[in-house]
Amino acid sequence: MLDCVSPCIRVAAIGLCLSFGLAAQSTPLLDILESELARNFEVLRAKADPAPYFIAYTVTDIHSYSLNASQGALLGGGESRSRFLDVTVRVGSRSLDNYHDMPGESPRFTTATLLSIDDDPNPIRRALWLETDRTYRLAAERLIKIRTNQKVAVAREESVGDFSEETPVKAVVPSPPLRVSAAEWEGRLRRLSAEFSRFPGILSSSVTLSAQREMKSFVNTEGTKLHHGRGFARIYISAHAKAPDGMDLSASDSFEALDPASLPKEEVLRAAVIRVGEKLERLLRAPVVEPFVGPAILSGRASGVFFHEIFGHRVEGHRQKDESEGQTFAKSVGSPVLPEFLSVIFDPTRRKHGDVDLNGWYEFDDEGVKARRVPVVEQGILKTFLLSRSPLKDFPNSNGHGRKQPGAEVVARQSNLIVESAKTVTSQRLRQMLIEEIKRQGKPYGYYFEQVTGGVTNTGRRGVQAFKVVPVVVYRVYPDGRPDELVRGADIVGTPLASFSKILATSDQSEVFNGYCGAESGFVPVSAVSPAILVSELEVQKAETGQDRPPLLPRPTASGGGQ
Repeated sequence: MLDCVSPCIRVAAIGLCLSFGLAAQSTPLLDILESELARNFEVLRAKADPAPYFIAYTVTDIHSYSLNASQGALLGGGESRSRFLDVTVRVGSRSLDNYHDMPGESPRFTTATLLSIDDDPNPIRRALWLETDRTYRLAAERLIKIRTNQKVAVAREESVGDFSEETPVKAVVPSPPLRVSAAEWEGRLRRLSAEFSRFPGILSSSVTLSAQREMKSFVNTEGTKLHHGRGFARIYISAHAKAPDGMDLSASDSFEALDPASLPKEEVLRAAVIRVGEKLERLLRAPVVEPFVGPAILSGRASGVFFHEIFGHRVEGHRQKDESEGQTFAKSVGSPVLPEFLSVIFDPTRRKHGDVDLNGWYEFDDEGVKARRVPVVEQGILKTFLLSRSPLKDFPNSNGHGRKQPGAEVVARQSNLIVESAKTVTSQRLRQMLIEEIKRQGKPYGYYFEQVTGGVTNTGRRGVQAFKVVPVVVYRVYPDGRPDELVRGADIVGTPLASFSKILATSDQSEVFNGYCGAESGFVPVSAVSPAILVSELEVQKAETGQDRPPLLPRPTASGGGQ
């Protein structure tokens, strides 16, 4: 590991910059950031003790539009634009700096300072000056604490350094401006949300449009200079009800695209609204599950969340050297961790699966490293981890997965998770295999998990290494030919290593789950692409239920009064 980047080495590194062949090589904001970075770095290198060896500035410019409607009426919405400044200062050396891990403490220096949306140099320079000074002081203070702690703490098993060397890059990647036809979408959302009025069991419902364009400007003292971004639009359809026993119920659907114009047409959205309403009405009459262990099928979307929660988080690089983490796979590179017919790839360069836009794509990660395809598991064998610029033993460099939201510090995070299978069958055959497995085990039924809303997982050493996936649409599948039975109140729970070994086969068709994942570095956009999977054993527990009864007052009618 190099201790620091001296001025002559830094010039040589800049000479190795990867420059992408684009028309523009800068923007007014990038020029301001670059000049202030050079000035502040030079002064701190000369006067500060300990001196910084690395500084980076990130400005995230978010232009967004939202609109929400319920029961045929608009509830609110509007347009907004904000800029957030994040400052990274590293003091010490690459082998030991202020980001060094200390058990029970996560480094936090930046604050996502609001920045002028005008490219006026004066207010921007002032913000950079103040934030750089504040961040440097915190960085220097923590480095002193780290050095003191090392004198009394037990020595680590191995030392791999705190910050990797990467080839600087320069690129200005244009992104289309956000365009939303407000009048068109207001009428559309009114009409769509009014469809829920035909379902008397629904207590509340909404149809929401959210669209945004996010542009990031990034410079660092190694010579990286980037301006890039992405668009995202989403229609979210949701409805809520309360069962007679007090259980809160919900059903939802969503559609994602890179821009609002690419979202489905109104007739497709109307059909989705009606499906959500009908499903929720059926859930109100559905029986509650009992605790169960047995065979099940998870749909492609459900298994995508399953892999994201129980596998994806456990291969994020920073967890492998954090002593407070469970480090499930830290010593498993080169060993089988999944059935041999499964491979898992993380690919932020992939923008679509079929005709579905993927939410987890990006050009560069939040440390200025070019996005790349990363095969993490090949035929069941673990090959690598998701890596930021925090190196691991045998993995000294980033693979483009350092991510964060404004105001958080970068750690390794998931992007587009893609599950590939060499043991596929048709959906009909997968169902038949489920029935055969139910009979073989002598179970009265198995389960089909059609839709989930998300999940949680515990990766730390404190507490149980467990996960929970939260389904909303679940069916009992009977081996005697009875129709599938919709049920409610089921949560999928388990431990990761045991769950992986139970996967028997997959379907030959994949589905996409788009969403946002929250972890140490905030919320980041992610996707999961997976086939449906058959598992020989899955544990179901009863979901939490409320104590409140449904409303006592009768539902109001359109003309007043109650019904």
